[in-house]
Amino acid sequence: MAVELCLLLLLFCGSTISEVQPIYKPPPGTLDFGFVPSKTYDTGAYHEPGSIGILFKIVHAFLYLVQPNSFPQDLIRKVAQQQLGKTQGDYQKPENVVLTLQAIYYEIGFIVSAALGLLFILLLPLVGLCFCMCRCCDNCGGEMHQRQKKNADCQRSCFATFLFVASLIISVGVLCAYAANQHLTNQVRGAKKLVNSNFKDLKIFLNDTPAQIDYLVSQYNTAKDKALSDLNNVGPVLGTRVQEQLGKEVRPALDAALTMAGAIRETKEALENVSVSVEVLQEGTERLRANLTDVKTHLSNTLNDSACNAAQAASTCNIIRNSLSQLNVNANFSGLPGVSSQLAKVNDVLKIDLSSLVQKGYAAFNDTPDLVVNQTRNILSDIKSVLESIGSNITTFTKALPVQKILDDLMVYLTQSEAYVQDYFPLVEQYDFYRWLGCLILCCMVVLILVFYYLGLLCGTCGYDKHASPTTRGCISNTGGNFLMAGVGFSFLFSWVLMTVVVLTFVTGGNVEKLVCEPFEDKNLFKVLDTPYLLNQQWKNYLAGILFKNPNVNLTFEKVYSDCKENKGIYTSLHLEYLFNINEFLNISMYTEDVALKIEHIQINLSKIILLDEIGKENLLNFSSSGIDGIDFSAYLTEINKSVTKVDLLSFANDLEARADQLPKGALENALKGHANSIRMIHNQQVVPLEQAMKYVKARSTLNQSVRLLKKTSSELMVKVKNVISAVNAAQFLINNNASQVIVQETKKYMDTIVGYFEQYTEWVKESIAMEVAACKPIANVIDTAVDIFLCSYITDSVNTFWFGLGGSSMFLIPAIIFAVKLSKYYRRMDTEDVYDDVETIPMKTTENGNNGYHKEHLYGIHNPVFTSSVEQW
Repeated sequence: MAVELCLLLLLFCGSTISEVQPIYKPPPGTLDFGFVPSKTYDTGAYHEPGSIGILFKIVHAFLYLVQPNSFPQDLIRKVAQQQLGKTQGDYQKPENVVLTLQAIYYEIGFIVSAALGLLFILLLPLVGLCFCMCRCCDNCGGEMHQRQKKNADCQRSCFATFLFVASLIISVGVLCAYAANQHLTNQVRGAKKLVNSNFKDLKIFLNDTPAQIDYLVSQYNTAKDKALSDLNNVGPVLGTRVQEQLGKEVRPALDAALTMAGAIRETKEALENVSVSVEVLQEGTERLRANLTDVKTHLSNTLNDSACNAAQAASTCNIIRNSLSQLNVNANFSGLPGVSSQLAKVNDVLKIDLSSLVQKGYAAFNDTPDLVVNQTRNILSDIKSVLESIGSNITTFTKALPVQKILDDLMVYLTQSEAYVQDYFPLVEQYDFYRWLGCLILCCMVVLILVFYYLGLLCGTCGYDKHASPTTRGCISNTGGNFLMAGVGFSFLFSWVLMTVVVLTFVTGGNVEKLVCEPFEDKNLFKVLDTPYLLNQQWKNYLAGILFKNPNVNLTFEKVYSDCKENKGIYTSLHLEYLFNINEFLNISMYTEDVALKIEHIQINLSKIILLDEIGKENLLNFSSSGIDGIDFSAYLTEINKSVTKVDLLSFANDLEARADQLPKGALENALKGHANSIRMIHNQQVVPLEQAMKYVKARSTLNQSVRLLKKTSSELMVKVKNVISAVNAAQFLINNNASQVIVQETKKYMDTIVGYFEQYTEWVKESIAMEVAACKPIANVIDTAVDIFLCSYITDSVNTFWFGLGGSSMFLIPAIIFAVKLSKYYRRMDTEDVYDDVETIPMKTTENGNNGYHKEHLYGIHNPVFTSSVEQW
């Protein structure tokens, strides 16, 4: 059976890894392998005793008082080594004497208690025999005569009370014994369901394991499919990674070239705007200058009129004459240098579409994933073949194992065991019925004694008449006394039988509780079993010696039980890697080495990518030598910032009209006002449109912006162009010469990603086999059911509670006997009684006989031996 179990456990690990060791950190991506299929075990290996549990706790406390010593591990180890050794030990040897003394010391509580029980068994029947013989001789209360005492009523009440209390205690004890007896029977009857539950869990344990193994094997496809997906998408995966790394230098260079192409177009537009704007402004200002000259000539002629010589007009005319110099154009656009030569050169540069050349570079660079796909097609097909072979190897290995045969053999063995238990369970119930009946008879013995005591108390108490003399007591009272004596008699008859059963069950049940149940609960029992060279003098670890034939493997009962209790996988619990280390078969490096080597052979050539050809670079150089950096931008900006005229013509006309009003009425005044109107007309028809054209349409605003744009563009133009060309050349050099390093680096990451999927699979398999596959909770449940529930909770606790209750009842039979014998004298009808005469009536008798309590009994026909003897002597 052990070999079959090992093979089964080996099978459980047929598709798993024995140790959980992280290989790849961090994982490239988390794969979802789902959950290993498993069913819930039905067995609840825990017993809740219910209300009787209070009695169990009381008994445990009593046993602790009897045996407060801790579990003697060393003592049991030494005893076991002698008992299991090859040579028989001499009990007179010093070491054996020491062991004996240690055992006695440990068992001293049980020994003393058992000795008291044996003393009870021996002495109580002997005392009962002596008591009966003594009473037959009219001694020990056998004479049917009761002396009258003053405190007789008090004594009778005390004896009755004490007997009633003792009877109550005995009743409680017998009830505890009966409850324990019935509890054990009920648990035995219900144990069939628990046993069936254990067998059901074991069947689930066997039946689910193949499905779990198949699931673990099938989940290889999850890792394989993910790897194949990445291999089929090598362009987006590997190609994109290479493109992203190269793009850190390539894209900025192409972006700079594209920006420069845009700058050329903007420069052309700016030069055209400057040329057009200057022509418009020159034409407008020349026409304005001619009109202002005519106005100034006519106004000067008017001021030369004789009317200005008059005293009243002379000063005003002089002021107007002095202001004529202000009527002139302020901005001089005719002196600005032209930009036609620069514009012509830029137009020549634009004959080549630099933007189109840059876009071709973008397109070529963006084709990197396609280049990777085309250049890795053959290698990727080889890698796919390797992955398929891995899956085939796993499947082939799993099918090669005798899975079904081992499971069938174990299932047959389990079915036979279940049938055996089912066949013999009625016999167990039958024997338990005999046990129950025997314990019930013992309880009935005590109950019979209690019945006599309770009837005696009832009849004696109810039939007692304090006015009646001892010889005239009623039948009910006398019957009560007889019942009490019958209870005493049965107490002597049954007490030794009861105490014999109590001593035997006490020694057995108490030691099982202290030496098996308690150390099993705190696992000290496993520590003893795991003692090196204990169960086999040649084996350090007994369990490892049985399973692996290698006793040096660190495999202990305690560790296996604890792991199964936590529902860990049986492969991990039993360290089956010493039988079959599946890690050697599914070592991922065995397979990923081929994958890694093939991936490392990937060679990607990107030299076909041309970012910017020589024509484009020459175009950039021609633009840098177009001459826009030689334009006198300060002259343009100076004239642009000037006003159109030196003076505001509208203000000048208004001022001229105001001065004309200061002159005497006449032709001079009217002439000056006419000139003012002419100036206003020039302002409205020429200056205002010119200003509007310069400020709000295209002339000045466009000219200003264009000049500033040209100035900005021309600033270090040659340096900028050279920087762009250098960046493009550096990016091209990277692609042509150093791209292999980037490709190797990204290929390594790509390889790690592919390999990482299978490492994740193995990690998941390791974790699953450790915690989920063939979880051995049913094995721990079987142990708990057999030891913790059946032996300890069902049998031992019930047996200990039984002897505790029955033993308490037996012990209290002693005071009950004493009180019953004492009390029966007050209930039974006596043959003789004490008779008292009045002292004054018969003083002589009092004097002769003294106050001895016996007087004139002969007068009533009652025999009084004391009185008779006195008379005879007298």
